[in-house]
Amino acid sequence: MDKTKVLFVCLGNICRSPSAEAVFNGVVKKAGLSKQFEVDSAGTSGWHAGEPADKRMQSHAIRRDYNLTSLSRKFDPHSDFDYFDYIIGMDDSNMQNLKSMARNGNDLQKLHKMTDFCSDGQYDEVPDPYYGGAEGFELVLDLLEDACEGLLRKIS
Repeated sequence: MDKTKVLFVCLGNICRSPSAEAVFNGVVKKAGLSKQFEVDSAGTSGWHAGEPADKRMQSHAIRRDYNLTSLSRKFDPHSDFDYFDYIIGMDDSNMQNLKSMARNGNDLQKLHKMTDFCSDGQYDEVPDPYYGGAEGFELVLDLLEDACEGLLRKIS
């Protein structure tokens, strides 16, 4: 059985997308479906390539039992569009960047915005917490937990 491959994308791949990767891995593990998924994250920029997730994001995530272990990498339109089934951007800017890299309609069909899977519709983007305080990191995790549950429901 082929695995469903999911890629989460933000700007720098050090806060939101590695958190989404960890949260979604947690959600599928809790559902007993880990063997059915392959999950990764990337950034539309390469500013932080090779770096671990932001220490503040790691700190907030670990309090919820999410371990951010991935290293930042830049989104590669040539390989990522071919490899992944779902490519999920965190905000409108990420989505615009991803759409501009799409080569064809098949690539565009793989693109989704993270908040499209949220249950309450209160937020239309996962805000970048990088320049904010602790409440921003907590909000990101709240949104990702909700959206990852919704994403799993959609895929299942």
